[in-house]
Amino acid sequence: MIGAQTLHTFLVTLAYTVFGLVMFGVAFWIITKLTPFSIRKEVEEDQNIALAILIGAVMLGLAIIIAATIHG
Repeated sequence: MIGAQTLHTFLVTLAYTVFGLVMFGVAFWIITKLTPFSIRKEVEEDQNIALAILIGAVMLGLAIIIAATIHG
């Protein structure tokens, strides 16, 4: 049988995972709405590697902030 502490740890981990995924989704949505061009077209069709690296760096920075917030 799963102990109460194990269940609590699992639920907290699940909640933080959902929180992180929602924050990533919101951040990407904001980025796509603020840019005056289509990010998908630039990266996929025009092969804009610099833009892809920039978006990746923004997401990595957001991941570091979310991890620091969760960790305390």
